[in-house]
Amino acid sequence: MHTKIRVGGVPEHFNLPWHLAIEQGRFAEHNLDVEWIDFAGGTGQMCKALTEQTADVCVMLTEGAVAHICKHQQFKIISKYVNSPLIWGVHTAHENALQLYKEVYDKKYAISRFGSGSHLMAIVDAYSKGKQLDKQQFHVIQNLNGALESLEKRQTDVFYWEKYTTKPYVDQKKLRRIGEYATPWPCFVIAVKNEFLQEHTSALKRLLKVIHRSAYNFMHYPGAVEKIEKRYGLKRHDVEDWFHSTEWSTTPYLGEKTIKNVLFALSRAAVIEKTEQPKSFFYHKLFD
Repeated sequence: MHTKIRVGGVPEHFNLPWHLAIEQGRFAEHNLDVEWIDFAGGTGQMCKALTEQTADVCVMLTEGAVAHICKHQQFKIISKYVNSPLIWGVHTAHENALQLYKEVYDKKYAISRFGSGSHLMAIVDAYSKGKQLDKQQFHVIQNLNGALESLEKRQTDVFYWEKYTTKPYVDQKKLRRIGEYATPWPCFVIAVKNEFLQEHTSALKRLLKVIHRSAYNFMHYPGAVEKIEKRYGLKRHDVEDWFHSTEWSTTPYLGEKTIKNVLFALSRAAVIEKTEQPKSFFYHKLFD
């Protein structure tokens, strides 16, 4: 009997190995019926989906997963997904008078949701530069389209989002990138709702086996750059830069030191009030 698994993630090029595995029938070969759900609202929206059980598994930003687990303990990380850091573009509207990255910290921020990467990384970035952001500076815009509208109307001034996803809008002069911030840890993890984890351990082991193999094949596929270019409408040189600076994980293990690094940054930036033991964030029984 096939196990139905609803997997969510952002509609971005990072998740192409999932789509290829679904389209090529790789999950079905292991008695898995995987349904992909796009969450344009990012990690904050995915945390909500796992909590409300409208998704079973989500591919989300590491810092968002750790922050939510620290506060609510409603799901666990079962694997790394992308080893390399995320490069956040710091954007403003093309016609906004804001010019310098160092001048953003007293401005209005567009965020997809509280607890999302666009929210958390803005705080962490500010704190790393000796600045502190106030909750009143944040304006929830739901997704990238909401950010474009908000920035254009001058409701907000600053927007953090993955730099290659927003690059077409920079080229079209709908956005202007004034800075970059690299996440100081592996950027994406795979998280599972606690109840689903307990009930479907065997299916999740098979799921990880398939996606790790798909990621490996994708990294070694000679036509990967061309496929991404066509599928996501990105320019060839941008895809080449991104693809050759990105490494997907082919093993599940996420080191305790990585989680400690995230906890330290979130705690220091006052995103979380307490820190748990790193082992409480990661479910090891899938591969012990």
